[in-house]
Amino acid sequence: MRAKNDFEPKIAEITAVKKECSDIYTFSCRLRNKKDKIEFQPGQFVEVAVFGVGEVPISISSSPLEKHNFDVTVKKAGSVTEALFKMKKGGLIGIRGPYGNWYPMDSFKGRNIVVVAGGVGIAPLSPVVEHIIAHRQEYGKVWLLYGTHCPENAIFNARMNRWSKNGIESIATVTKTCDMKWNGEVGHVEPMFEKHGIKADVAICCGPPRMLKDIYVEFNKMGIKDGDIYFSLERMMQCGIGKCGHCNIGRKYVCMDGPVFRKDELNELTEKIWK
Repeated sequence: MRAKNDFEPKIAEITAVKKECSDIYTFSCRLRNKKDKIEFQPGQFVEVAVFGVGEVPISISSSPLEKHNFDVTVKKAGSVTEALFKMKKGGLIGIRGPYGNWYPMDSFKGRNIVVVAGGVGIAPLSPVVEHIIAHRQEYGKVWLLYGTHCPENAIFNARMNRWSKNGIESIATVTKTCDMKWNGEVGHVEPMFEKHGIKADVAICCGPPRMLKDIYVEFNKMGIKDGDIYFSLERMMQCGIGKCGHCNIGRKYVCMDGPVFRKDELNELTEKIWK
């Protein structure tokens, strides 16, 4: 029997391409071999290969209940993603994974949860929300705070509307309206905690380092312990299986020990995710 090759991708077909904003697209995909499955937990990622160009680690942004179909939401940020943006429905890509750890959803049961996302950081948190909706009675009150620069950069608007109708208090805010029509909040994410009376026991977040630093202050005000604060990191990953060393932070590898980290785990690292 042939030995397993960790670098051999499965073939997936692009079934739809949605332009979220100018530099963020969502690719809906289906595994071409009907015997293949993609069983993942909220927070995990896959390696997406554009054949002849390279591959890039991208979080899955669809429901973990799906086993053959999945979404990846991609921000254009290099040669591989640029090539991916040129692909159309029917195009073939390679998929390795899923890789990494995940959010311990069972340990959140019965608790109030705040999910905080900045920019494209809402993509890896989407499976968290989908999981909660699918098991809504098992969790307490859930807030979703989503912040971005201006309305034209806001993504997942339709998803957030659906989430709001399924028991998630979804709040979107922009730092400025950019002279565009906007029905949501205006301002940074931090003031929204007090404005909307958020009192959570668990925090789940993904976004730019500066935002994570600022919202951590709000978590402290609420009394959330570092062991109940979870960050999704996606910095510098490449191979996905701890071989290349690109994502090393101190003694940790983001692709193997993460990408989900508790705040108390990050406190032990010599290199911080923010200054």
